[in-house]
Amino acid sequence: MKLISVNVGLPREVTWKGKTVTTGIFKEPASEGVMVRSLNLDGDRQADLTVHGGLDKAVYVYPFEHYDYWRGELPDTELTPGIFGENFTSTGLREEEVNIGDRFRIGNVTLMVTQPRLPCYKLGIRFGRPDIVKQFLASRRTGFYFRVLQEGEVGAGDTLELLSRDDNNITVADITQLYVREEDNPDLRQRAAQLEALPKSWRDYFQQ
Repeated sequence: MKLISVNVGLPREVTWKGKTVTTGIFKEPASEGVMVRSLNLDGDRQADLTVHGGLDKAVYVYPFEHYDYWRGELPDTELTPGIFGENFTSTGLREEEVNIGDRFRIGNVTLMVTQPRLPCYKLGIRFGRPDIVKQFLASRRTGFYFRVLQEGEVGAGDTLELLSRDDNNITVADITQLYVREEDNPDLRQRAAQLEALPKSWRDYFQQ
């Protein structure tokens, strides 16, 4: 498990469908180490804090393994690390293999997996095509978020060490499956509603 790239970017104004929109989805690989803070990375910010950022979405991770799939789906798009708005482009951390609540260490940084990423219209802005939002969710290649338990510096090439595996064994992919209602699984839904590592908004959603 390794970081291929650490990506940051500050919010910028863009024109989308005739309106001015502020977005932080444009990320670029950092050329040196970056400090990871409890709410974001140095040099990185979220534009709309009502739906982005916060303690449970401090760091967005996207598996580098998915890039080959998207090259097939988007052959005319240059796919460089960070294009999906991710802070960490990683290897060895796929959604079906990572549990909500799993804890990892990178150097002196400690992180915990919290939830999958649900795409918003700003992903369409990044790619210049609104249909990518539906396509992204349908692919189930969502990536996921980390909560920062211990701050510190990370950089491209750093190795991730699994510190502990959550005993509930509910993966990131399981949560996405429940959200899109791919199949009815009352037992999994009930377990997700009681999963402490999952943010309260998700637990409430599954409880309802």
